[in-house]
Amino acid sequence: MQRWERNLYTLWISQVISLTSFGLGLPFISFYIQELGVVDQEQIKYFTGILATAPAVTMAIMAPVWGWLADRYGRKLMILRAMICSVFIIGAMGLVTNVWQLVILRGFQGLFTGTVTAATVFVAASTPKHKLSYALGIISSSTFIGYTIGPFLGGKFAEYFGYRFSFFLGSGVMLIGFLIVLFLVVEDKTDIEKQAKKQKSKNKDKNRKSIFTKLVIAMLVVLFFHRLTRTVFSPYVALYIQGILKTKVGAAEHTGTVNAIVGLTSAASGIFISRLGDKYNKLKIVTILLVFAIVTSYFLTKSDSLNMFFVLYGLLFFLIGGIEPIVTSITAENTIPERRGELFGFQGLVGSAGWIVAPMLGMKVSVDYGTKFILYLIPVFLAVNFIVLTLIRTFKKKNAYKPKSST
Repeated sequence: MQRWERNLYTLWISQVISLTSFGLGLPFISFYIQELGVVDQEQIKYFTGILATAPAVTMAIMAPVWGWLADRYGRKLMILRAMICSVFIIGAMGLVTNVWQLVILRGFQGLFTGTVTAATVFVAASTPKHKLSYALGIISSSTFIGYTIGPFLGGKFAEYFGYRFSFFLGSGVMLIGFLIVLFLVVEDKTDIEKQAKKQKSKNKDKNRKSIFTKLVIAMLVVLFFHRLTRTVFSPYVALYIQGILKTKVGAAEHTGTVNAIVGLTSAASGIFISRLGDKYNKLKIVTILLVFAIVTSYFLTKSDSLNMFFVLYGLLFFLIGGIEPIVTSITAENTIPERRGELFGFQGLVGSAGWIVAPMLGMKVSVDYGTKFILYLIPVFLAVNFIVLTLIRTFKKKNAYKPKSST
């Protein structure tokens, strides 16, 4: 097994552990704030939106900085930084006495963590080009598997031991992931040293190419709306289920089940569908996935039963789960390895922008029209991405066609 493969599978394990630690408590944050004394329904929706937005805002600020530092000082160092900060921040969430302390810690989470982005940068920079979609799909699946295990266990722990216990347990689990990366991941510093030499002559290189080609910019637009699709309803799943059940009793366990279904289907998609990107036209695959996702999301808006919601929501995330790894591989393939940290930093900014906008839209729609109406935003975002992908493919076909000159 080659070094890049050993690192990939080790990072996959560490990120499953990492996302499990986050998933133990965060999916139930709307219940936790009720325990902290927020009982008015409008206030609960408001703080749910704020708590979802806070880390996205701070992450958008810091993502390009961490990406830049990763290119110059090492990608493993950035993973370790993100994980050890997570240990303290997740643990502190279990100690808060009011909701504003929780808001501050969520802001710190965005500033100092970002374990998945750091691991993705490492993988993208060290994986051979012809294996990028596969590798990024594998690392992406760790997110969803972690968020399968975490909420499933967290829902049960929360019901029997309380929400604070889930955060304390999450902190301990994250520490295990930190130790795995520290002792088992081996980074090749050759490209880091190469980049450092290039930086010394940066001022002399006036023709230095920008990483923001037209294709990369278009993919960043797709990524933005994809993040909106994935996250606009997620903070409100717990409240939606609570509304269907008409009680908070058992809602945490059902929320954990929903997150487990989403995690499993997304992970399966990340592993299997993203591999198609190494064999077939990536833009075409994403376009086909979007068509099926639009149809599924339409029927999701018509669902009234909890079981039907489980099925359609899980299917939706299976269809969209393979999109981001493929889009990410497209941008990585069009960027030299020495600058992929910089690229992923800006992708982190764009993704965080989606995370900022999504909860704000969700909060507005939830307060004005009801939680279920947030679901109507999903097919809209998917349709926008379908239009963008169609325009990109049309543009590429036109540029690929070169008519013969007449003689």
